[in-house]
Amino acid sequence: MPKDPPPELQIRVLPSPSSSRRIGGGSKVVHPLEAVVDPRPPSGAAPGGIEYGELRHLKRWWPWLVPTFVVVNTVMFIITMYVNDCPKNSVSCVAGFLGRFSFQPLKENPLLGPSSSTLQKMGALQVSRVADKHQVWLLITCIWLHGGVFHLLANMLSLLVIGIRLEQEFGFARIGLLYIISGFGGSLMSALFIQSNISVGASGALFGLLGGMLSELITNWTMYANKAAAFITLLLIIALNLAVGILPHVDNFAHIGGFLSGFFLGFVFLIRPHFGWVNQRYATSRYSTNSAQSKFKMYQCILWLVSLIILIAGFTLGMVMLLRGVDANDHCSWCHYLSCVPTSSWSCNTEPASCTARNPIPFFLLLAHPLFPFQFASMCIGCDTIWSVWCRQVRLAAN
Repeated sequence: MPKDPPPELQIRVLPSPSSSRRIGGGSKVVHPLEAVVDPRPPSGAAPGGIEYGELRHLKRWWPWLVPTFVVVNTVMFIITMYVNDCPKNSVSCVAGFLGRFSFQPLKENPLLGPSSSTLQKMGALQVSRVADKHQVWLLITCIWLHGGVFHLLANMLSLLVIGIRLEQEFGFARIGLLYIISGFGGSLMSALFIQSNISVGASGALFGLLGGMLSELITNWTMYANKAAAFITLLLIIALNLAVGILPHVDNFAHIGGFLSGFFLGFVFLIRPHFGWVNQRYATSRYSTNSAQSKFKMYQCILWLVSLIILIAGFTLGMVMLLRGVDANDHCSWCHYLSCVPTSSWSCNTEPASCTARNPIPFFLLLAHPLFPFQFASMCIGCDTIWSVWCRQVRLAAN
């Protein structure tokens, strides 16, 4: 008698939410079904030799942590503005009808936010406090603060665009750790290279999510279709956003540190079992093969181990240098160009600017997204395109 064909993973093809706006308009997002195994044992199957249940390694998660992060950042900004109390400490406050929630004068903070002294009280990153007083928690608290309404909107909208999709794919635990540790890595690199200003913002953590997307694509390479196009598109988006960092008053070291942290964390947190193992694990006993397959491919294990070693060594070395008051610019004469490239149109002086005729609107601290419309638009459009093109276009053939 002819044998029944081996079971295949069932899939469902959903139209991309915004596919109608893209070239081709026919992109599909492919998702493995959460329950792909018939709970009833097939006739003639040996009891106890079959595994049933949900395909947990490819399940979809309900995103709640990323929206919670947005709420926390927003609440922290409101509290910061309450503490700032502009009418009590300044004159010519912006939006005075808001009372103590009104903003500092535009000549002091053009992003509609508090004063630098208020941000310092709330936990902004100030290298002297970390190196001299060992207040290392500032490396974490600064990522929950923002310099103004524009700064907050840019970061939170970007977080929603990128973070919700990632949390749906990998769950709150892994994405939460990726976000916070990447933010810490961005703060650490910023503190090592920029020591004359205070710094706030979640951009390091956001770039960590971008780095995690890139490493996830690499380590799960065999699971994706259109991988080359996705890889090139993602590289262009990352390069475009990092290029904004060469402008003055942008803490690009936080961007780079967050991206590198997220890139290596992605190999550790976002690794997936290959489909050969998944097919074997969830197939019934009469279709199972005698040769057992490993859960992960060899190259995935190597990347996991190497990345973990780099992360531990990098964070340890960075903390030792920071607590000893080391200025990383003394050991790298050209690294300052990574954060600002001087031109005839602007200066890269990182000292706090004074109000002069040549600079009527001085910046008082390093902010992550001074050109937030350009930065946010490129990040949103690019990442949305990436998700629609390749995020779940999974090859069904076992590799």
